[in-house]
Amino acid sequence: MAAQLTAALPSYSPATTKAAAGGSSPSSHFLAYPSRPRNVRNGVRAQVSTTEPTAEPAPAAPAKPVKISKKQDEGVVTNKYRPKEPYVGRCLLNTRLTGDNAPGETWHMVFSTEGEVPYREGQSIGVIADGEDKNGKPHKLRLYSIASSAIGDFGDSKTVSLCVKRLVYTNDAGEVVKGVCSNFLCDLKPGSEVKITGPVGKEMLMPKDPNATIIMLATGTGIAPFRSFLWKMFFEEHEDYKFNGLAWLFLGVPTSDTLLYKEEFEKMVEIGGENFRLDFAVSREQTNAAGEKMYIQTRMAEYKEELWEMLKKDNTYVYMCGLKGMEKGIDDIMVDLAAKDGIDWIDYKKQLKKAEQWNVEVY
Repeated sequence: MAAQLTAALPSYSPATTKAAAGGSSPSSHFLAYPSRPRNVRNGVRAQVSTTEPTAEPAPAAPAKPVKISKKQDEGVVTNKYRPKEPYVGRCLLNTRLTGDNAPGETWHMVFSTEGEVPYREGQSIGVIADGEDKNGKPHKLRLYSIASSAIGDFGDSKTVSLCVKRLVYTNDAGEVVKGVCSNFLCDLKPGSEVKITGPVGKEMLMPKDPNATIIMLATGTGIAPFRSFLWKMFFEEHEDYKFNGLAWLFLGVPTSDTLLYKEEFEKMVEIGGENFRLDFAVSREQTNAAGEKMYIQTRMAEYKEELWEMLKKDNTYVYMCGLKGMEKGIDDIMVDLAAKDGIDWIDYKKQLKKAEQWNVEVY
């Protein structure tokens, strides 16, 4: 598949960037480059033989119909690399995305794969942190949603990118606890080795239909798979894919300093025109007309009638990635709307999921 990146990508000034010394500059492509009755046969009673009848073979069971996926699943690779034999890539770039006043740090990182970890938009990879656990065994892998399109941030199909929040918290004993893998990743320097497994997952693969309506709901680093979707839709050119539908992204974060990839998405609004809609929900800074904090479901409620009409169409796909709680918030919005049409929302959502139109990856 031939593909190329468009030339006009967003400019971005990260708070902190770790770039590989002496390496080629990614500035033209990245951030800054921005799926019968017995004995009767044919209506005539058979004669009874005095000899032992020959047993007839049992009829073959009808073949189950092959389910054709609505997603881009042709040739998808899974589990090429496993924990005992991971792929060893190298960190090429590690950039802090969040501002100084953000509640925590989130980093965007790019790893080399040399084309050996073939993935699709919506898949994940595993990472095994260096070192050993308290029992002297290698650390267990942690899965992360891939944040780059299949051709990668540099457009050469030789890299994979992640969006990772550094996990640091205080436990009940008052001790500061650091997440092993997230801190390992956020601290990576260019040139450092990274043990990678996978790729894994088919739940979040993009629809085949280039005219689909794709509603993407993300909180925090749940933005990763949607960045990969949107790069393919609006920043790249492909011989076999051109998006002509509607992509609608809702991103929920606590503060403005935690709006991930903001400038990239705003550039996509310019490029995509009527094919891309963007809505942010900043809970600690925004409120709705009733004075309630602006969570992602609060923002969606402002468009609830329009969203419900979209959900009644067979070419609308919902993808949700991020905190588990947001799905209930969306259920609360849709229950009454569906009831007005005599539809039980929970049953309808099950139908959507069976039809691959409701896709959830939450934690």
